[in-house]
Amino acid sequence: MNDIAPRPYIIGLTGGIGSGKSAAAAHFARLGAEVVDTDLIAHGLTAPGGAAMDAIQRAFGTSMIAADGSLDRAAMRARVFSHPEAKRQLEAILHPMIRDESARQCHAATAPYVILAVPLLVESGSYRERCDRICVVDCPEHLQLERVRTRSGLDEAQVRAIMATQASREARLAAADDVIDNSTSLEALKQQVASLHARYLAASRTR
Repeated sequence: MNDIAPRPYIIGLTGGIGSGKSAAAAHFARLGAEVVDTDLIAHGLTAPGGAAMDAIQRAFGTSMIAADGSLDRAAMRARVFSHPEAKRQLEAILHPMIRDESARQCHAATAPYVILAVPLLVESGSYRERCDRICVVDCPEHLQLERVRTRSGLDEAQVRAIMATQASREARLAAADDVIDNSTSLEALKQQVASLHARYLAASRTR
């Protein structure tokens, strides 16, 4: 007798910064999907008392630690963009922890299907291999830039530097099985999510 639970039906959800991936994930969740968000996992790992904080402090010193014991995100952002080796060090600490925790959450899911939200899914073979389908939230790059500047206060050069570390829009679209066009309104995004939700539910029941 095999007591190993079957792997859930997993949709990899991705999109460039400012594309609206989080809004899409939130609506999938409202419709009943289980969302496993690697950004939220990373925030938990780098919160006060987070599992990654001891290793980060050993690697980078106290200058990267905020007064409450969490990661000083602004200081670390500046560090990794100006020092590629620091970026590699941080990723070596965080990425295995994020992969392990996201896998645990996916396999513990009880919803009909899982939305695995990964900003760098296209760049990471290990996440793509877990997914039954890849869904990309897409919008023109000028909208990404405008949205990120509005919500974050970062200047254009800082936003473009972040975008440069991500896969190109063309590469994301080439990897997509499904595309959500988020170039117009939130209502239009929700309608597309609802349509995909119905398809994913049906697929999860027949796999």
